[in-house]
This record gives sequence, structure tokens and C-alpha cells, in this order.
Amino acid sequence: MSNLNGKVAIITGATGGIGFAVAKRLGKDGYTVILNGIEDESGAKRVEELVAEGIKAEYYGFDVTKEEAVTENITKIGEKYGKIDVLVNNAGGLGGRSRFEEMTTEFYRFVMALNLDSVFFASRAAIPFLKKGENPTIINYTSNAAWNAGGPGAGIYGTSKAGVQTITRALAKDLAEYGIRVNAVSPGTIDTPFHQQIKSTKPEVFASWANNIMLGRLGQPDDVAGVVSFLASKDAAFLTAETIQVGGGQALGI
Repeated sequence: MSNLNGKVAIITGATGGIGFAVAKRLGKDGYTVILNGIEDESGAKRVEELVAEGIKAEYYGFDVTKEEAVTENITKIGEKYGKIDVLVNNAGGLGGRSRFEEMTTEFYRFVMALNLDSVFFASRAAIPFLKKGENPTIINYTSNAAWNAGGPGAGIYGTSKAGVQTITRALAKDLAEYGIRVNAVSPGTIDTPFHQQIKSTKPEVFASWANNIMLGRLGQPDDVAGVVSFLASKDAAFLTAETIQVGGGQALGI
């Protein structure tokens, strides 16, 4: 289980879906991958799966919306390895749906914390260690909802993702002098547990989504993982402050 160049990548929200696909891909690229999540049992299982494939992996259980937990754990990881090369701010989510009139302040704060605070907390904690990294980079996740403000009840999700879109560029500006690149991916409709509810209750609606995608299919977690792998690599050494749409042309509509 030797590790190429001893490169270290942290992936938040990595116990399933896109996050796990990214962890596996970066592991195969030669990184020691640090998976984060809030389901410790699932995290331990995922690490076992990666180790069985010859990937060096660890799991750290903490909630990305909790400032102290994020700072403490990322600092611990950075100190253990002496650096961080890649931070993938994958954790995030819809958090539920609510129209503004009925929206509680608690729900508003939760969705903003899940998608935007998490990026701020993790990035801030990682920066001192990214400065010591090799080809250091931060990769965030935005969404079409950042532009179109989301569907019914997803307005605050869209608002939080618009914040991620801007903090990506702001971090890129802030960190360029240290050679730290900051980019984002914007996944389209990816076939993950994120859509499980509609998939199980309205399979025909779920299947019909492919009709709005130019390439005629839903995305797979590996489609996103490949782009994250590229952004982390030296091939993307001159890319910063960019957002790459990974949606099969969905953003343009057909």
C-alpha cells in the first residue's frame, strides 16, 4: 500500500454517492484519502473497501456544519501528514424543501450551514496545510440552482450554492499568491441516493429527467470523480476560479 509522493486528499461527505466515488478515484490516483462523514459505521466500511483495493484511507467522523469540529479534525489531519494537497468540499445537500413564506429560520440556517458554512470552515482550517502541499487545490461543488435559483422549495439551496460559486472565486483570488488553486464542479442530475425518494416514489419522473439532458442519460458518480481527479492533477495547473459543468449539457436545456 505504498503511496505515490505521499499526497493527501480530504473529501468531506465521502461515505456514499459522489463523495465515495471521488475518494476511490483519488485513491487510485495515488493519494492517501481521508474520508469524512457523520455515519461512523458507514465510514469504517468504506475505508475497508478502499483498503481492500490497495488504497491508503482513513475516516474522520465530524459534522461539517460545526465550526469547532471541522477546525479540530482538519488541523489534526494536517498535523499528522504535515500537509494537505487536496481538499474536496463534497458535503452538502438540499436539506429538504420549503417555500419562503413558511420557511423557519432554523431551516434557512441549516441549509446555508450545510452548503456554505461547511466550505468556509473546512477551507479556512486547511489553508495553512495546503500552503505546504504539492500542487495544492480546493475543489467545491456548486449547482445549476446557483444560476436558476432551484425548483419549488429549493430556493435557499440555490441561494447557498450561489454563495459557493462566489466563495470559490473569492478563495481563488485570496490564495493565488500561495499557488493554491480553487475551482468548482457543478454536477447535473447524477444517479445517487440524493434522488432516492423521487426514484422510488415516481420512477417515471426520475427516468424522464434524462430527456432534458443533451447526452441522453443521467450522470454517474464516476463522471464527477473523473473531473475532480483532473482538477486535482497537474494537468489543471493553470486552472483556477473556474466552475466546470458536469451535466451532459443539461444546463443549456434542449
